[in-house]
Amino acid sequence: MDATRRSVSLGLSALSLLGLTGLTALREAVAQEEAAAPPPPQTGLRFSEPRPFSFEQLVAQAEAAAKEPYASPIIRFDDILDRIDPEVFADIRFRPDQALWADGSGPWPIRFHHPGRWFKRPVHINLVENGQAREILYEPWLFEFGEKASFVTGLPEDLGFAGFRVMNKQGGGDWLSFLGASYFRASGEQDQYGISARGVAIDIGLPTPEEFPAFREFWIERAAPDNDDLVICAFLDGPAVAGAYRFLVRRPGAVTMDVEAKLFMRHGVQRLGIAPLTSMYWFSETNRHAATDWRPEIHDSDGLAIWTGSGERLWRPLNNPQTMMVSSFSDTDPKGFGLLQRDREFASYEDDSLFYERRPSLWVEPLQPWGKGTVQLVEIPTNVEIHDNIAAYWVPEVKTEAGMRFDLGWRLYWQDGIPQELTVARCVATRIGRGGVPGAAEDRDLKLFAVDFEGPSLEPLRKGEDVQAVVATSRGEITRAFAFQIVGTRRWRAMFELLVDGEEPVDLRLYLRLGDNALTETWLYQYHPFRFVAGPSGFGEE
Repeated sequence: MDATRRSVSLGLSALSLLGLTGLTALREAVAQEEAAAPPPPQTGLRFSEPRPFSFEQLVAQAEAAAKEPYASPIIRFDDILDRIDPEVFADIRFRPDQALWADGSGPWPIRFHHPGRWFKRPVHINLVENGQAREILYEPWLFEFGEKASFVTGLPEDLGFAGFRVMNKQGGGDWLSFLGASYFRASGEQDQYGISARGVAIDIGLPTPEEFPAFREFWIERAAPDNDDLVICAFLDGPAVAGAYRFLVRRPGAVTMDVEAKLFMRHGVQRLGIAPLTSMYWFSETNRHAATDWRPEIHDSDGLAIWTGSGERLWRPLNNPQTMMVSSFSDTDPKGFGLLQRDREFASYEDDSLFYERRPSLWVEPLQPWGKGTVQLVEIPTNVEIHDNIAAYWVPEVKTEAGMRFDLGWRLYWQDGIPQELTVARCVATRIGRGGVPGAAEDRDLKLFAVDFEGPSLEPLRKGEDVQAVVATSRGEITRAFAFQIVGTRRWRAMFELLVDGEEPVDLRLYLRLGDNALTETWLYQYHPFRFVAGPSGFGEE
């Protein structure tokens, strides 16, 4: 993981941890140089003079920008902003009574993020009414600076904001936030942040540095006077691409976002990631043997789900590998993909401050055919939960070149599960253990896999029915593959043993079948061979 990615993920994740538990992300002491200047009389938000705005104008702006060389934004007051680490950032609070639409005149109150160490580049934020845009002007007095942030003085009134967040109407925090590069996230139907999305990913998962285009300006408006929907437009800019985005945001409980994106390439890139998702996976029941934390599981997402263009349902449990891994799943016109949090049991996490069981899944549904390409999954090693180490996105097959235009649309669902009901059973657990007969001579290369499924296609079945576990492997030998109903439940479990040598990853494929009918989604797993530590307990690995 390159330094820029670590900075962004550390910034977002550390802020989340600070807000929920009071843990300190860094121990650098903040020098107390000056007392904060007293604020002037509060007179409400100030705006620039109005100017016409439409999404068509924004598209033309992005197209024109892509024909010009990229100009990196100038960072002013870098020394002050660099000292605003996560602890200090958490001590800077936007005044609630100064929020946009704080008086109830709009659908949701909107507060603004102050710039800081990992969010130095200012963004312009505009309010759109009746086709006229007015920029909301930054002023220091709009923020309350706590004791740790008392040194943040002398910043000008044209500094700009770092982003914004949409608040609940009756308190209880925010449910949507745009902050850092082109990152944004929603809290889903259980009001708990977790997974993030991005506008676009450039050259992600390559040995070369990843590029991070950023949203430079936003335009916010009420979608219609008779509902609470929001329209958020954004101008994206980076060395390789400029773009215009339009988000139609609805919150009927879960959060859905219709995304319209117009991308204009300044130059070709090796990998153009469309609808990128960013999450965290440290360990689950699958790799619990390698964990060092007392909690049973720690992850924002536990698997990648894909609904292929041909209608096949795929489930790929996530890994925390020793080195970065990129997996590709070729398809034509996929119906959807997403990083999901399937395990919704508190007992799986035992964390009553971070509430991993409440974190939303994020599903991507293309709104028009995307053609040929691949869903790619990036897994980056981590040994701590504050780093986002998982990414998933769509890569078009077409080679990108300077001057190319992409017109794309997709819908994002921030909710507990996927929006479409499965007609087949889904995978709910993947476990790996030592193979062989208990008490017999141990073969440390033999592993036993237990994969559990539940769902409508399995519920009518009874114990003893001839359900078969259909298993395939890219290398090694599969033995003793069978399936059975778990006692006292409607779940079915597939079990098999894998004997494989060497350290190269093994790609496994499994589903349950009754006669000629597939009963389950297809389980895909990339097994990284390991050996359990020798000893009477067999705990851990080497």
